[in-house]
Amino acid sequence: MPDKKIESISFFQKYLTIWVALCMIGGILIGKFLPAIPQYLNKFEYAKVSIPVAILIWLMIYPMMMKVDFQSVKDVGKNPKGLYVTWIVNWLIKPFTMYGIAAFFFHILFKNFIAPDLATEYLAGAVLLGAAPCTAMVFVWSHLTKGNPAYTVVQVATNDLIILIAFVPIVKFLLGISNVVVPWNTLILSVILFVVIPLTGGILTRIIIVKNKGEKYFEKEFLPKFDNLTVIGLLLTLILLFAFQGDVIINNPLHILLIAIPLIIQTFLIFFIAYFLCKFLKLPHNVSAPAGMIGASNFFELSVAVAIALFGTISPAALATVVGVLVEVPVMLALVKFANSTKSWFK
Repeated sequence: MPDKKIESISFFQKYLTIWVALCMIGGILIGKFLPAIPQYLNKFEYAKVSIPVAILIWLMIYPMMMKVDFQSVKDVGKNPKGLYVTWIVNWLIKPFTMYGIAAFFFHILFKNFIAPDLATEYLAGAVLLGAAPCTAMVFVWSHLTKGNPAYTVVQVATNDLIILIAFVPIVKFLLGISNVVVPWNTLILSVILFVVIPLTGGILTRIIIVKNKGEKYFEKEFLPKFDNLTVIGLLLTLILLFAFQGDVIINNPLHILLIAIPLIIQTFLIFFIAYFLCKFLKLPHNVSAPAGMIGASNFFELSVAVAIALFGTISPAALATVVGVLVEVPVMLALVKFANSTKSWFK
């Protein structure tokens, strides 16, 4: 992939995997040598939700929600086939293939390396990743593959709306067959806290700023002020999580790799399903590439937040969602390169 395409990603986004690795090391060192810090922060929680982590997660999600123009939903009929592919892959295929692949690896293939109770919690984290298709980062992947901007906006907007309806029942079902008991009210509260509130805030902010200053000011001057806020919030959250998770990681360092393997396989599988389905339907490359990207990538901010709310900051489930963050950027850049190199396959 040409270097000029990589430069389209911000400095933080380009090296996100490195930052995540550094945060992992820093967090583990804090947990090991300064345990009073995570112990003190753990005192601040409400309804089993860590208040410091919740604040940082809102910092991640709120700027992303401002980027989505929900007025674009009225254009839903302009690229119906591409949207059908996105919806079917994201909501009828992806969560269930994630469950199947993760269950096979954690409970069967890796059973000699991972204890059954740990395997179940890792599976729960994988399910949370699989049930949350990507939002903001899709704009980056779409741009790098010269995707249709209008289609990508509609794609993200409709998926954000579907999350409000489909995320809770899918997670409840898949965790149920995984023998993980999760109360409905906790799941619903998680979606309200980490989707509905920042989504509403993002929509209202966009409406107010555009009304008073105009869309050009909002896009060119207001939004760029928040460019690095999402990543900074993510990295600070990861430092806290790894500080809480220090003992688990030190005692099970191999587990990071074992968790990453099924997540990477799932990412490639979902991309190829959507990408080649679009090719079969004779859709243009600038629709097919972002259609594959949104399913392959994950809304990992939501997954991390819900894992913490359901299982706690020191849970293996939360660790599994964090590993999803670790592998996301290099895998997605590999898929960007593949999509760009196969553009000639499409009319």
